Amino acid sequence: MENFFTDNKDIQLLFNNTDLTEVIDLKEGDYYDAEEFDYAFTDAEDAREGYREILTLTGEISAKNIAPLAPEVDEEGCHFNSGTVTYPKGIQKSMDILRRSNLMGFTLPRKYGGLNLPSFVYSIGIEMVSQADASLMSIFGLQDIADTINEFGDEEIKSRYLPYFTSGKVTGAMALTEPDAGSDLQAVQLKATFHESENVWHLNGVKRFITNGCGDVLLVLARSEPGTRDGRGLSMFVCEKNKSLVVRRIEDKLGIHGSPTCELQFNNTRAYLVGKRRLGLIRYVISLMNGARVCISAQGVGIAQAAYLEGLEYARAREQFGTAIVNIPLVYEMLLNARVSIEAARLLLYDTARVVDLKKGYEKKLEMTDTPTKELRQTSKYYNALAALLTPISKYISTEYANKVAYDMLQVHGGTGYMNDFNIGRHYRDARITNIYEGTTQLQIVAAIGGVVTRVMEPELDKMEGVLVEDFQKPYLKELKEKRELLNRAIDFVKEMDDHVYQSYHSGRLVDMAAKVYTSYLFLKYAPFSDDKKKTTAIYFEREMPEIEKNFAMITSGNHGAIAEYSDLLGNS
Repeated sequence: MENFFTDNKDIQLLFNNTDLTEVIDLKEGDYYDAEEFDYAFTDAEDAREGYREILTLTGEISAKNIAPLAPEVDEEGCHFNSGTVTYPKGIQKSMDILRRSNLMGFTLPRKYGGLNLPSFVYSIGIEMVSQADASLMSIFGLQDIADTINEFGDEEIKSRYLPYFTSGKVTGAMALTEPDAGSDLQAVQLKATFHESENVWHLNGVKRFITNGCGDVLLVLARSEPGTRDGRGLSMFVCEKNKSLVVRRIEDKLGIHGSPTCELQFNNTRAYLVGKRRLGLIRYVISLMNGARVCISAQGVGIAQAAYLEGLEYARAREQFGTAIVNIPLVYEMLLNARVSIEAARLLLYDTARVVDLKKGYEKKLEMTDTPTKELRQTSKYYNALAALLTPISKYISTEYANKVAYDMLQVHGGTGYMNDFNIGRHYRDARITNIYEGTTQLQIVAAIGGVVTRVMEPELDKMEGVLVEDFQKPYLKELKEKRELLNRAIDFVKEMDDHVYQSYHSGRLVDMAAKVYTSYLFLKYAPFSDDKKKTTAIYFEREMPEIEKNFAMITSGNHGAIAEYSDLLGNS
């Protein structure tokens, strides 16, 4: 590929056929920026063309400049010497190219030097950078830190830090995890103490597993309320790298070798409060992590795309038994499933990003309206709930598929794939972190199950169903309606059982059913735009409809066997 944007037919199909008018109008407001900034958009059509130009540039840089450096980045890794972290040479080159191309402020407002792009466009950019080098994405994608500062910081903090991010002068990190506070962030103990005479906070304690912890600007979750033990005692702070903030070590990781993962020691480090006290975990971290989860979804899709192309190229070139192995059914089934999985994950990712844009847009509109109507309040509430559901589902699906695709594409390579002579080994190792960090798959299921059980996605399914009127869509829609009914019956079953443990045990199956139903509607929505999409839609339905039935059968069996016996079986292992 010469360009990861223009040469990817599936990305082109989704970009060209997704109605972004509402997203753009909300993002641009009344297009007042056009009066002040010569690169601002004048209307929705102008914005779409601007998005296309920026993504074309990103796609070209990713393919021609970043991807060729990725193997040497993986081999060199990050360097650590007496508290100083140095990126691999290839990462430094790539970051410099991205800075000079003015791509470091994707979503930030123009007043701070940003491009003011929606999450939909940013997700495509993140996918392409990840396809080129997944470890670079872990640094480039931390623009979410600046987004959080923009959303919750006061004007003084925003004016101080955001221009640094948009110019690429700084990189960032979000310092959340501690040795005894991983998934359970309520257990965070890093201490924040306010010094009234200096009007500044001081941070003391340790953070661990911090992606790009050597970054210049850090968002830190810390305990600001003495004597508290839960999330209500935590606040969010911003601080800068200095001598009081010590990188104690970097981790020796399985993959993403170009991205340093650090252990940090805060020694009376000066910091400033972001937003209000006590809302650090309850509001700000949730927002920060949801943004990060969309980025990791895009990272998963990008890695899967890279792995698939490696597998396809190898299968076409490798001959066994007198034919290229791409012609062997057991091999081309893996390749077809990989392609369909990538298209499914991409559909879900891009639609999630679109919904996140609508959520943010209506929240801002609600905030700026003196007397908001009931309709505006309801619309904002609706997209808030839908984004809260789709975000964890997208991360779950994208990252699990990324691992499966990378696994299968290594299998396509056979024994040579196990050697370090091919890129597939890097993709296989890089994929493995995606369904772990920013919340494991199991935590994504926990985050999504409430929205599934309360049927948050039903209005959106109805909306999509209303446009599925073509002859091609009708037989699939009939089958899909039946599976949607199975999902609702499964939800009713667990509700009627009124057994929290039983619902928790089957929560993964319920979320999986919901993900497959929603993604099936998306396939049907976009199928009319190309013959290839019709073909992948057919394969997706053939593959996933039986899985929905299997999940339904297990959920509604009422069987408590594994729940009742797990203690004895695992305890006696």
